[in-house]
Amino acid sequence: MPEQPPYLRIADELRRRIAVQEWTPGDRLPSRAQIAEECGVGENVVRRAQELLISQGALEGRAGSGTYVAAPRQRVRMVRSSAREQPDGSPFRADMNAVGKLGDWESRTEAKVPAPAEIASRLGIAQGDLCVRTVYEFLADGKPAQLSTSWEPYDLTAGTVVVLPEGGPHAGAGVVNRMAEIGITVSHAVEQPEPRQANAEEASLLGIQKGGLVTHIRRTYYSDQGRPVETADIVVPAALCEIVYEIPMGH
Repeated sequence: MPEQPPYLRIADELRRRIAVQEWTPGDRLPSRAQIAEECGVGENVVRRAQELLISQGALEGRAGSGTYVAAPRQRVRMVRSSAREQPDGSPFRADMNAVGKLGDWESRTEAKVPAPAEIASRLGIAQGDLCVRTVYEFLADGKPAQLSTSWEPYDLTAGTVVVLPEGGPHAGAGVVNRMAEIGITVSHAVEQPEPRQANAEEASLLGIQKGGLVTHIRRTYYSDQGRPVETADIVVPAALCEIVYEIPMGH
């Protein structure tokens, strides 16, 4: 069995010391040089171990001050469920309300954006076909909690009152309710979640460390005719939010 890389061994040791409360939330860790000497490794190994624990939310780095034990944060529960598509409210607001936070969002929409290859494939259209793209920043008590970029085929909604997801009489009503207004029944959604590291832009928008863990959900809504009507990339920071799937049982 291959030996564990030294930085993972040091990360485990730092975790152990936090678990036995040798260091408690808010404590400043000894210098890298001191930890390196104690553990018999180089300072670079300690740096990599600390960076890993920072990305996982166990430690926090403060510029010019050092590395500290992070205070445990209450993770917001986000429920993914078809039962939560309500005509009179937002599932995100409901999630935030459940933990005593105010849920809101900011958005910007561009019509007639050519579909990149991956989006075209997900929507069953040709690369370069026009789409309506909406970028969302979801906020919990005014702080970023989730990002989403939504794409809809332009030819589906062009010339209708629902062409702009966040504009017109049905602004903010959600995909299912907006499509119903133009006679399209959304029958199901497919979601593909996967963990990855945040890129620089995502980290900046979410207020997390670059390389911090996020859950990236690729979601596509389908009509009862089997046509994809919308696809979105949803990015949720793992340290702040937990994602729960509610599976309805058929009768």
